[in-house]
Amino acid sequence: MRSLICKAGLITSAFVLLGACPARASTINVKVPFSFVVSGRTLPAGEYQVTSDGRLVQLRDEKDPSTNLIFMSMPASGHDPAGNKPALTFTLRDNQSFLNDIWESGTSGVELTVHKARPTAGKGVR
Repeated sequence: MRSLICKAGLITSAFVLLGACPARASTINVKVPFSFVVSGRTLPAGEYQVTSDGRLVQLRDEKDPSTNLIFMSMPASGHDPAGNKPALTFTLRDNQSFLNDIWESGTSGVELTVHKARPTAGKGVR
């Protein structure tokens, strides 16, 4: 009986560990020709490595390893505006470009959750 309980516990632990493993991460390299804002930080134009597992995104500057951001994402709806090529999409607001979506293929992309809940404040809004 004890042996059966131990085996059942081991099998259950294995399923829990397998379920906790993140999905396969994908990495793309992109060149952004202008400065942009992500997660409240302004980044300069440059070459970046973007890794995503569908829930978390890591953005790393190819030339400056100290620029290493990690932020939340969720699956994007729609299609890649660049066809089947990897692409980043931006929203222009108050003369700043905000990173919005990351597309690795025509139908596989993530959208950042950092700027969605922050409306632009207008006159008379406190």
